[in-house]
Amino acid sequence: MTRPAPPATVRPVLLLPVVLSLACLLAVACGGGGGGAPATLPEDPLPPAPAPFGLATRPATAALTFPINNPQPQAVDLNRAFSNLSFTRPVFLTHAPDASNWLYVLEQAGRILVFDNDDAVLSASVLVDLRDDVGGPVAYDTNEEGLLGLCFDPAFATNGFFYVHYSMANPRRSRIARYTATFPPGGGAPSASPASELEILTLSQPAWNHNSGMLAFGPDGMLYIGFGDGGSGGDPWNNGQDTTTLHGNILRVDVRGSSAQQRYAIPADNPFVGVQGFREEIWAYGFRNPWRFSFDRNTGELLCGDVGQVTREEVDLVRRGGNYGWRIIEGTSVHNAPQGGVPGGLQGPVVEYGRSLGTTVVGGYVYRGQDVPSLRGVYVYADYGSGRIWGLTHNDGTATSNLQINTLGQTCSFGEDARGELYAISLNGQIRRFAEPQGGVSPPPFPGLLSETGLFSDLATLSPATGVIPYEVNARLWSDDSEKQRWIALPAGGQIGFSAQDPWTFPEGTLFVKHFELALTVGDPGSRRRLETRVLVREAGGWAGYTYRWNAAQTDAVLLPGAAEDTFTINDPSAPGGQRDQTWRYPSRTDCMQCHTEPAGRVLGVRTGQLNRDHDYPDPVAAGQVIIDNQLRAWNHVALFTTDIGASASLEAWPDPQGTAGTSTTRARAYLATNCAQCHRANGTAPGNLDFRWRVPDAAMNAIDVPPGQGDFGLATPRVITPGSRSDSVLWLRMETLDGRRMPRLGSGRVHGAGLDVIGTWIDGM
Repeated sequence: MTRPAPPATVRPVLLLPVVLSLACLLAVACGGGGGGAPATLPEDPLPPAPAPFGLATRPATAALTFPINNPQPQAVDLNRAFSNLSFTRPVFLTHAPDASNWLYVLEQAGRILVFDNDDAVLSASVLVDLRDDVGGPVAYDTNEEGLLGLCFDPAFATNGFFYVHYSMANPRRSRIARYTATFPPGGGAPSASPASELEILTLSQPAWNHNSGMLAFGPDGMLYIGFGDGGSGGDPWNNGQDTTTLHGNILRVDVRGSSAQQRYAIPADNPFVGVQGFREEIWAYGFRNPWRFSFDRNTGELLCGDVGQVTREEVDLVRRGGNYGWRIIEGTSVHNAPQGGVPGGLQGPVVEYGRSLGTTVVGGYVYRGQDVPSLRGVYVYADYGSGRIWGLTHNDGTATSNLQINTLGQTCSFGEDARGELYAISLNGQIRRFAEPQGGVSPPPFPGLLSETGLFSDLATLSPATGVIPYEVNARLWSDDSEKQRWIALPAGGQIGFSAQDPWTFPEGTLFVKHFELALTVGDPGSRRRLETRVLVREAGGWAGYTYRWNAAQTDAVLLPGAAEDTFTINDPSAPGGQRDQTWRYPSRTDCMQCHTEPAGRVLGVRTGQLNRDHDYPDPVAAGQVIIDNQLRAWNHVALFTTDIGASASLEAWPDPQGTAGTSTTRARAYLATNCAQCHRANGTAPGNLDFRWRVPDAAMNAIDVPPGQGDFGLATPRVITPGSRSDSVLWLRMETLDGRRMPRLGSGRVHGAGLDVIGTWIDGM
């Protein structure tokens, strides 16, 4: 008996081909693919020949242009900026989170000036003039009072809200207030009336110094506020360690929906909510005078300069619930220890220096711009007294380098523009912009265009470069109807640390790429518009996310310095009138890290249960054909893992939540593991103790028949999950809404109908 040898598992390419330029394809053990003379078989047939591997050999490493290693600090230039403008005692510079090119400068006496971010600008206008309210009869050259802080609401472009931190006299007090700007027709600079003030918080001040004055919105949308210890010297009231006062702290409050009836709310995940003896607004405490803090655009880390008393100045990595020691310690020096000695658990500084180098630390920013590559990833801070400016790098709060990079007399603050470029502000009226030194050797610039990254050999067809490997996942994250493509690139010789159940680990230099497109006509793939291409990079200091927004011509994508939005008109037969508007939000770098959390391993979709599935690999021999292979089998064959992982059939595979495989329970759990578990997990970043990881038993999720930690939707007996009733389950209701109660809070602005059905069917069937 004879029969032809079985052919290789191939099929015609249905989508655009992806060329990996593999060196060769392993010879197919099953013979000539059906050609030639039939083979003679023994009486007992042999087992079927193995399918060809989707990856026959490991692709050559891609030639990518992403700088992986943060450069060491080095001397840089400080160039005069906006030389046509005049400022009187400027104390801060910032920008608004909108599409404008405006910069804003605070003058201590009470004015906020606004002008175009152009060195040739000739004049500035006034955003708001608070001189009648700020300070009173104060001689500003001898104290620390006045208009000290400014930040803009994340939704400033639509609501016009901005927040200021200023002091008043008779009696002395500090105030946080919200104002509302109006935008003139034609795109002129915004302006606001002092009468638009809404008081958020007022704090009595026992002395004229240590007002702090800083405030900023964190990547979580909460407002962070700094207050000093009340002033005088040596903290005579021990406010730094008195957790029943707001003095000596960094606060975190929720000002969304602020009104005269409720000025602010306390976030449920603040560290001291419900803790006796603590003000619940406190995020961290034990500060003397936190003069300028900022959030790293990439990592979301909060770094703060805390002014010392007589011996030490310090920079702190501010952690949730941390005690930074004042007045017990000053830096790492004992200042005024209580009876019994210095207690344990105090947070030490990232870096400190003594009076030989300066007298008043000025916190700055981690540089994330493009114009000064030598500062990339470097925290820039200064000393007001000596004028020294340093560049600092650290690893989880431990300094790895600290170098003086320039000097500027009376440096009182730093500022960022929308692109992340950095400015130093001198109280003498000068504003300086950081720049690469003339004639110096600079590191390569960060790729500002997607075409400059080396990720794609043909951007028009999105054909990846050699070594950039496509992949697909079983359970896809909901992203507002967009279609996505995914790739991974490993460094030369780099391998993945495999785990059957836990997150995988990846070497420095690993890149993940996710591309997003949106159909402008529902159901018509030909109407897709390229939106963005995101790149997650394993840098020397950790993971960082970058977003490239595609231009209107769809020819290239531009690196975004921060979050942005576009609104598209979608032809949708189900919408009233057949059309609807859809807003697409491009994430900032800190937004990326809000979802790619540390407890989840930073990389979300690339893990065993997600990649254990077939993928269509282009056949490098037969043009227009693909080889179908299991992704884990293919990756294992070319040694992308540090160990042989064995047969893919023995490993877990998550079902497609919208498919038919598995049960309603496993499909729902795969949906939760994909869309929720990055935050809702053991030691996760979300408040409460929900745990939606794939392998956690239903009963251990702390969700079924369990009261919610926050928000009840007016239910008589609220439960996170009410067995048998989706409409009585807070989990399902959060997915259904688009207001402030929505989950997920970031990354989605449309309700996922299919996801609601998956979760609702599961709940109803309990």
